[in-house]
Order: sequence, then C-alpha cells, then structure tokens
Amino acid sequence: MDILVIGGGGREHAIVWALAKSEKVDTLYCAPGNPGIGQLAECVPIGVFEFEKLADFAEEKKVGLVVVGPDDPLAAGIVDVFEARQIPVFGPRKNAAEIEGSKTFMKDLLHKYNIPTAAYRKFDQYEEALGYLRTQSAPIVIKADGLAAGKGVIVAATLEEAEQALQDMMVAKVFGEAGSQVVIEEFLSGQEMSILSFVDGETVRPMVAAQDHKPVYDGDRGPNTGGMGTYSPLPHVQDSIIEEAIRTIIEPTAKAMAAEGRPFRGVLFAGLMISPDGQPKTIEFNARFGDPETQVVLPRLNSDLLDIFLAAVNGTLDQVEIEWKDEAAVCVVLASGGYPASYPKGVPIHGLDQVDEAVVFHAGTAVNEEGQWVTNGGRVLGVVGLGATIADARDKAYEQAAKIAFEGKHNRTDIAAKALV
Repeated sequence: MDILVIGGGGREHAIVWALAKSEKVDTLYCAPGNPGIGQLAECVPIGVFEFEKLADFAEEKKVGLVVVGPDDPLAAGIVDVFEARQIPVFGPRKNAAEIEGSKTFMKDLLHKYNIPTAAYRKFDQYEEALGYLRTQSAPIVIKADGLAAGKGVIVAATLEEAEQALQDMMVAKVFGEAGSQVVIEEFLSGQEMSILSFVDGETVRPMVAAQDHKPVYDGDRGPNTGGMGTYSPLPHVQDSIIEEAIRTIIEPTAKAMAAEGRPFRGVLFAGLMISPDGQPKTIEFNARFGDPETQVVLPRLNSDLLDIFLAAVNGTLDQVEIEWKDEAAVCVVLASGGYPASYPKGVPIHGLDQVDEAVVFHAGTAVNEEGQWVTNGGRVLGVVGLGATIADARDKAYEQAAKIAFEGKHNRTDIAAKALV
C-alpha cells in the first residue's frame, strides 16, 4: 500500500519513520516533507493547506491511506475534503478537530460532561475579561481560544503579567484572530503528563504516557515553546494514576464527542496535570499526534503502525491489540538561537553524520545549494536516545546531541531530570 503523510516537521518525520518499518507499506509520500523525511519518503512540494491539490495527488497515485500530521489543516477541514472524495484518511473531521481548534468549545464540553478540568471563564470582550481578571489572584492562566502554534497559553506568575497577556491577545492581536476570545483559567500545580490515544469514535487505545518540557530554559523558566524535549515512560507516576486519567478523562471525552454528533477518529492527545494528591485533571486536548511527544512514543511501539491507522479509519480498533516496548526514550530538541522569538535560517549544521547511537528527527532543516544541511526553523532537530532506563536513554540522547553543532544552537540540559529523582 502507498501512503501519503501530510506535514513537514519532526512529528511527521517520526510518523514516516514508524510507517517505513511496516512490510505492508510500498511507497511513502510526504507533503511537503523536509530533507530529513526525504531520506525515507518521496517529498511532494504541495502545501498542507492545498487540500484539493493534495486530494488530486492522492487520487493520481492511488494511495491507500492519507495521514494528516499538523493541527491547522485538521481544524480547517482537510479530512472532510478527502472523505468527500472517498479517499481513506486518518484524522478527525473539522467538527471533531474543534476540540483543539477552540479552547472554549473544549472547556464547555468538559464542563457539560463533568470531566475533570480547571475552573474557567471565557470572554470575547477585553474590558469584561480585564474586570474579571482583577478579581482573581496569581498565578493564573490566560489562553487564546484558537490555534497559536503551541504558544497561545500564558501561565502568569503575577496579575501584571496576566493583564499584559490579555492586552497582547485581545487588543494587540499577537496571535491574530486566535486571541479574539480567551479563556481565563485556574492555575493547576503538579506533574504534567501527556497521553496520546488512538480513537475510532468509540474505542480508545491509549499509547504509553510521556512528559513534555514547554518552557525554553532549564528549570521550566522562560516563554513557552512548541516543546523542548520529552521522555517516556514516566517512572515517577503510578500506573493507577495513568489508568484513572484514561477512565475518568480520555474515554469519557471520546464518548462525549460521539454524543455531540462529532465522533473523533484519529489521535486524541490529552494534556493532563496530576495534582499533589494524585488527581489527574485536563489542561488541554489536541486533535493529532503531539510534537515532540510523538518522537518518544512511536519508537516504543512494537506493533505495526499502519495496522492501527487502518483499524481506526475502518472502525475496528476494538479488534487490535497494541504492543509496546519496555525500552525508555528521551528526546532532546536542538533549537535555533533566539527561538521562540525571531531566529536566523540557513545556518550550517555540522556533525549529523557523526550521530550513531540515536534516532534524529528533522523538524526545521533544509539543504543549501552546496548540499550542506542548514537550519530552517526554530526547533531544528530532535535527538532521541533509547535505553533500558530513562537514565540510559537520557545519557545517550545528550551524548549524541553534543556531536551536532550549529551557530546559536541551544537546548535544555534538564530533559527527563524529574524522572531520575
């Protein structure tokens, strides 16, 4: 079977890498892909929002399955376009992708079905939001309603910071229309946890848990990013807590979506907070594979990813048993100088050919006219170490990441440190 993967980042590289292991896959295409992905798949120069062109390509090549990676095209209805043309596609329809595309929709859904989450209020008028904010105490969370490339959530340590975030979102429009409506939410403290699940409408098949590191600097300092590194499993989180999160949050959410006439098919990503007393609560839901969580979850998958995708599309996920490796995985993201603010592109990358004991996923790379690897994004590479324990995997990831050099390169040095305590 020929497969088309849509997207061009580290997440899509990990998906292509996992699919390439399947004996049932013939040709892999990726649109638009990147040069790292190009080592495993044929990259197709079609943008992720060129829905009709992508569908034309899928028909022309008679692909057996389309897999959609990024959030924005899902929220814009790319799956509906493929389904209308009877092209098998893995991912949620537009009305189901709204669970990520609108924070207010998600919060209202959880509230309606009594699914654990933080207390909140939503606003579409700046003065009203400001008035409410001034009755609250810090820390407090301000969220842009729409998609903002993973940067639309501000955890404000002071009310002054919160007011500035509100001003930036609703008045200065730093996130465009995504900030026209905001959610002001109670701050939850504790351990963060990500659980991604394959879902076919009713059946939920959870993946192994992971933990992301959003802030740019060590010690969770600095502005939020798309993710500076991840690890899996979480040895410091009891299995009973993970099982409770699946039972009280993820499965009820899939049922709630079906009850609302928005059956979810694809990857449902739950961003969770475990309170100090061990209670999981929902921070957010995403409608696709997480980035960079995918880079540590898929290397731990023992089953054929294509079989799982097809079962989700065909509604037969309940007939699939998914096996996971005991192996641990740690991903260290190497970022461009200046990220998550402005950063240069085209900076030469050295040492990629020296990495021999890690998997390297390309997130923001290109090849220049001289045939040299150069930077082409904020998050450039994800270096994934695998080992018998988190400590082993972590040592390997950092040891191999140190072989890669480019001007301005920076990375956190404390990825997975919490799991070693």
